[in-house]
Amino acid sequence: MTLLLDTHVLLWWREGSRKLGPRARAAIETGAASVHVSAASAWELAMKSRIGKLELREPLHRWLPGAIDSSGFLPLPVTLAHAVHVGSLPDHHADPFDRLLVAQAALHALTVVTADAAFELYDVHVLDARA
Repeated sequence: MTLLLDTHVLLWWREGSRKLGPRARAAIETGAASVHVSAASAWELAMKSRIGKLELREPLHRWLPGAIDSSGFLPLPVTLAHAVHVGSLPDHHADPFDRLLVAQAALHALTVVTADAAFELYDVHVLDARA
């Protein structure tokens, strides 16, 4: 299974949160062939931190690159193809960051690890982060 972490799942994983269920945690830590973190998630974290909707323990630029590297996660850039594909998605989700994750998952056959039920309305594989 090739995974794409939703932004909240990345935070739960980093914090060791109990919100991240054992099945999802095992898939991230041991069961997945590869785990991707989208540049869209970094962008979302940066924006939410900047406007005060998210308080991070330390600045994003200090922990995110190292956390991705030390975990063996793969950074997934946002490409023109991803951005264009967002426009063809049904309007199940209004969040532009999540829509971009859906487009990336669809174009790369990735399984999205998320607790957001709206992802299941799209034609992508989903692993419930709470499971």
